[in-house]
Amino acid sequence: LMNAAVAQGVEPAQITQHCDSVTLCFSKGLGAPAGAVLAGCRDFVAEAWRVRKMLGGGMRQAGVLAAAAQFGLEHAAATMSRDHHNARRFAEGIQELNSSLISVNLAAVETNVVMVSVGGGWLSPAEFCEHLRAVSEEELAETGQAVSVLLFPWSAHTVRAVWHRDISARDTELAKNKLEFVARKCQE
Repeated sequence: LMNAAVAQGVEPAQITQHCDSVTLCFSKGLGAPAGAVLAGCRDFVAEAWRVRKMLGGGMRQAGVLAAAAQFGLEHAAATMSRDHHNARRFAEGIQELNSSLISVNLAAVETNVVMVSVGGGWLSPAEFCEHLRAVSEEELAETGQAVSVLLFPWSAHTVRAVWHRDISARDTELAKNKLEFVARKCQE
């Protein structure tokens, strides 16, 4: 929700105005260690509260977590805009490779998520992700860097990359370089 609101330049309420209920996790893009909020009509929230208590849910001393969530909300626009920019740079790097192994639809990169198509019959998405995660002696000798990139094999021909507040512009450049290295080695 927050990534979509930041990308569209609107308040979250505009996106959720036609929803009966909404939940927002503070530990995802907002960077809080834990916590979430649930909103909806009074009866819905009362029932959710009752069920949570019945199942043993509850927290003591939650003020510190609330402070972290508040900080994340207050800085969401700047933090998520940076994440979106880094994701975009990564996607542009893939497009610049002009590789038959991997490609990306730049028009679909609107937030912090990049879906990378793995084609050409070279590797499965899982194998491609494993190559990105592993660090070889050859990579270290050739690039002088030991970089491990964690992507998720999303489907039969796609891997997913997601940016968050702990991934810097430098990390993004290192990931682009690693991707280029792996693509080149797979095509040799």
